[in-house]
Amino acid sequence: MSHHVTSADIAINGDHLDKSKVAKLKTICLGITAVGTIISLLGLFGVFGQWFQGTYAYSWVFAYYFFLTLSIGGVFWTLLHNVSNSGWGTSVRRTFENLGSTYPWIFLFGVPLLFPQVNQYLFEWMNVHRAGAEAVSGGHAKDMKDYLHHTDHLLYNKLFYMNIGSWIGRFIFYGVGVTGVIYFLRKLSTDQDTDPKPGLKRLFAARKHSTYTLIIFALTITFTGFDLLMGLDYKWFSTMWGVYIFSGSALNSMAVIILVCTYLKSQGHLKHVTTPEHFHIMGKLLFAFTTFWAYISFSQYFLIWYANITEETSYFLIRNTGNWNIAMIFLVFGHFVVPFVVLLQAWLKKNPKYLSIVAVYTLCMHVLDHYLITIPERGVSLGNLMIKDGAGKVVVDGHKVFGEIAVSIPGAFWGDILAFVTIGAAFVFFLLRAIGQHSLYPNRDPRILESANLTN
Repeated sequence: MSHHVTSADIAINGDHLDKSKVAKLKTICLGITAVGTIISLLGLFGVFGQWFQGTYAYSWVFAYYFFLTLSIGGVFWTLLHNVSNSGWGTSVRRTFENLGSTYPWIFLFGVPLLFPQVNQYLFEWMNVHRAGAEAVSGGHAKDMKDYLHHTDHLLYNKLFYMNIGSWIGRFIFYGVGVTGVIYFLRKLSTDQDTDPKPGLKRLFAARKHSTYTLIIFALTITFTGFDLLMGLDYKWFSTMWGVYIFSGSALNSMAVIILVCTYLKSQGHLKHVTTPEHFHIMGKLLFAFTTFWAYISFSQYFLIWYANITEETSYFLIRNTGNWNIAMIFLVFGHFVVPFVVLLQAWLKKNPKYLSIVAVYTLCMHVLDHYLITIPERGVSLGNLMIKDGAGKVVVDGHKVFGEIAVSIPGAFWGDILAFVTIGAAFVFFLLRAIGQHSLYPNRDPRILESANLTN
């Protein structure tokens, strides 16, 4: 029979990470981030030539948005915990908050996307707008609407949303909005650690302020998916795209949370307050969102396949060409079938070690998912740019040609690795930094004993 946790088992001053244990890893991550960021910025702004500049822009978007989904996922679990008045999650809430607190720092890695030198390779619709601005200033068109009406009627109909000023404004909102949300909620939580009379006021405040701020989260996860990923091909659209991005974010941020909690437990932390029962619930959430991701993924594909509309099918046509098709088929089985079958086992979900192995696996599948979202568009878009520039040839002559455009670019994979390692190192650094700043669980929270004695 498990030990019943009482207030005597809760550390008066909380449970703090020994920073010296992670100091070396933090230093290595910071060094990799600094060197990688310098190389990346030089490459993104053309120091290493146009070929690297164009291909690396896609590498950067892939790595950037992958880690952004993990960070914003931490914000989601914090908000959900507060809104649902969760009792079980009190013991691990600080891990939710620590993961979410990496969002402002990871978001900053998207700033280069604001510059024309970078986004000219990513978002073809912006180039059309810039050409329109030149036409208007040169007296060849009355205004942007007039220019688009005669050159690109699809962009003309989307002008209210797809214009550069609006895009930049939304980008700023994504950064400021979610940063404000997680900063406020985390501060509300950590201030409780030193309050001699914590009471229930902070619980009520967190619940109240997590309701309307869920809207900020929902807008951000949805429209960053539109602006940064779907915008790579402005002619394509999907009504389920925002939910698809959200499902992957929630699933894999929970995987990170499981890994962090497992590590902390292995180091002797979270004693008494986090038990196999907590890992069981986190495992069930991992299972639930694995199923949800598969449901949304299939629904999106089925609706596009059934309607067979040109503007919708282009996404899958590109990814069903060449070796991309093999990766897409593997994603179906690897991202859903394997973890679905494995996570059906209740005993496994209660075992931190085995559950962590599944968490690492799902993160690998998340990498593949976002790689297939972003990278296949690279050859198509850069090919279009070359043809529009009058080069009269595809990106790489004779290499995996889809129509008139190459669907992959040899050698660009190394840039994908560089971007992923650079932003990944930053993610690990800021996560470790956040973990070491405060108590690893809210030791003065009135519901900590309820959570510590969880059974399910």
